[in-house]
Amino acid sequence: MEIAKLIEDKNIKLTNARRVILNILLNATKPLSYEDIKLDISMDKATFYRNISKFEDEHIVNSFESNDKKRYFEISKNKHAHFICSLCNGVECINKPCDFELDGYIVENVIIKGICNKCK
Repeated sequence: MEIAKLIEDKNIKLTNARRVILNILLNATKPLSYEDIKLDISMDKATFYRNISKFEDEHIVNSFESNDKKRYFEISKNKHAHFICSLCNGVECINKPCDFELDGYIVENVIIKGICNKCK
């Protein structure tokens, strides 16, 4: 997936900060928090969150909060669940189809909590 393709229909200006954030998230193998990527970016925290917020508003990026109160971000691709370990707070994508639905509701995120393989 290309960065330009992600934003071409969203009428968003592609700044260097936005390109850097999207590039990191596109190449990530799991959801990332600000703390995970702050050393790889040369922008302040406010700039990062302002851009992430714009990406979330445009449904380019989705996010969720973990047990450790950190917000994790990933490119919106296919709907899937996330597993959060109750012991180490590790976050993993569950790469199985997520067909979870509730009548009358729009399900945006499914979080499964438990103990990961490393901790059990």
